[in-house]
Amino acid sequence: MLGSLNVDLVANVPQLPRRGETVLGDQLRIFPGGKGANQAVAAARLGGHVALIGRVGSDAFGSTLLHQLTRDRVDVGGVVLDPELPTGAALIIVESGGQNMIAVAPGANLAVSESDVSRALEAVEEDGALVLQLEIPVGMVELAIVHASERGVRILLNPAPTTRLDLKILDRIDVLVMNELEAASLFGKPVVDLRTAGDVTMEATLAGVKLTVVTLGPSGAIFSDGGSPQHVDAFAVQAVDATAAGDAFVGALAVALDAGVAPRQAIELANAAGAVAASRTGAQTSLPNARDLKELLGVQWPVS
Repeated sequence: MLGSLNVDLVANVPQLPRRGETVLGDQLRIFPGGKGANQAVAAARLGGHVALIGRVGSDAFGSTLLHQLTRDRVDVGGVVLDPELPTGAALIIVESGGQNMIAVAPGANLAVSESDVSRALEAVEEDGALVLQLEIPVGMVELAIVHASERGVRILLNPAPTTRLDLKILDRIDVLVMNELEAASLFGKPVVDLRTAGDVTMEATLAGVKLTVVTLGPSGAIFSDGGSPQHVDAFAVQAVDATAAGDAFVGALAVALDAGVAPRQAIELANAAGAVAASRTGAQTSLPNARDLKELLGVQWPVS
């Protein structure tokens, strides 16, 4: 996995602030985060063998992140301690219903380079996959996609956060996972319901993507694996913090597909992981293991 590592600074508020508005919240809390690290932990907790490649600063936040990842059995031997830039940070505001606003100061994530791309490709196990997001320089993501596809490495891309991406590269991607906002940004059209989400999956399919998934929160997910769009229901939970729900989904999906689970069942399992994460506070602290899925949702995780 090639991606970002951040420290998350989180404040809960009664409602999200409007432009120019100050809203009083509770105490500031600090969690390990970053989309790359979150997805790595999500996959590892569900039985995936995960190596994370990325960069943190040579500071206390960086050390804390690496320690936590190691505890979750993520291989961090490929994470570089950047001597000049600080560890990335995300400023997260969460309202009582679980919705959030996030601003990211990328720090050392901005220094991810071609050497990191090369190490990420070397770290992919035989028959494994390279998982990517967009919290590192988009040029490095595109480079990784090109090199990985040339080597026959399966590629899962989560185009988050929304960033301009060359659509010509889509025919190299095996799995594309995005929420409605990311899908709308990537394809330049509104995604507001099941029909429009399905339209996007078909457009991605025509562009060459083998499996496209659009996640829709409580409305579940729409996917296409070469045929007509299909809908997968969500799990009903009381949402508390949706910060890492998407990362839980991606990590779970990557592990399930890697184990040979069929797309529809893999997406059902990923929906379960995302639902559990949304019902808890924090990013990595919210990510479930197989026991959580069984105890909280009655879902049997099939991957040992």
